[in-house]
Amino acid sequence: MKRLYFFFDIDETLAVGIPGHQYVPESALYTLRQLEERGHFIAIATGRSYMRAIDYMKSMGFHNMVSDGGYALTVNDELLYCHPLDHDDCIAFLEECIEKDMTWAVTTDMSGARYTPDMKFIHYSENFPYMQGVLKEDLNIYEEENIYKIYVACPVGQEETLETLKKLPYGRFNDRYIYIQPDDKAGGIRAMVDHMGGNYEDVVVFGDHVNDISMFCDEWTNIAVGNAVEELKQKATYVTQDAADDGIYYACVHFGWIDDDFKR
Repeated sequence: MKRLYFFFDIDETLAVGIPGHQYVPESALYTLRQLEERGHFIAIATGRSYMRAIDYMKSMGFHNMVSDGGYALTVNDELLYCHPLDHDDCIAFLEECIEKDMTWAVTTDMSGARYTPDMKFIHYSENFPYMQGVLKEDLNIYEEENIYKIYVACPVGQEETLETLKKLPYGRFNDRYIYIQPDDKAGGIRAMVDHMGGNYEDVVVFGDHVNDISMFCDEWTNIAVGNAVEELKQKATYVTQDAADDGIYYACVHFGWIDDDFKR
């Protein structure tokens, strides 16, 4: 069997359960090991920042990762690069947020911290652990060389009033805030495969949410877990069972990439 290049999203694809108490099904861990034993390449492909994904990568036995929505590459446990968002577009967007008195935070370094210039963002995000910020009263956006992510308190619908947001990739996971982050997982996957000397036609991706649409491309095999959003299922080559119900395992058995010998 020729070498394939597998890329897995983390949240609700590999890791399932309540945020903060997620776990990886035993069948998925078994599948990863079986794929490696057969000589295939496995990697994570996530929108998470490098610092928020590296522990998951290590705990699941991965050594390669596309993170930061495709803007960062980790190969053999070494971070090769992490590109920031377009600086001018970020500044224009933050200026509009300031003008409209919308509270915000930014990630400007590789620590994974979300810096904010006042307590409004801290108070707003205190019930959302993912959104906890670090107060930096002297934060000056014009002096920040790199901006990797932006977080803005924004009720549903208000984002439509932000003209400068049209130039930036963004999304939302709840009705309290939006996040601005890279959205080019496919670009990161291509860069990884190029680095490894592989072919795009030998790529297999697994995902579940709208931020995975960017990596579902016609040139390779796209697998949506059963709990995926409908938009992703419509673009999928194959829809497997829910991630929590051995979806990754059954997909790999279906295509003959591993044998059906997992003992429950």
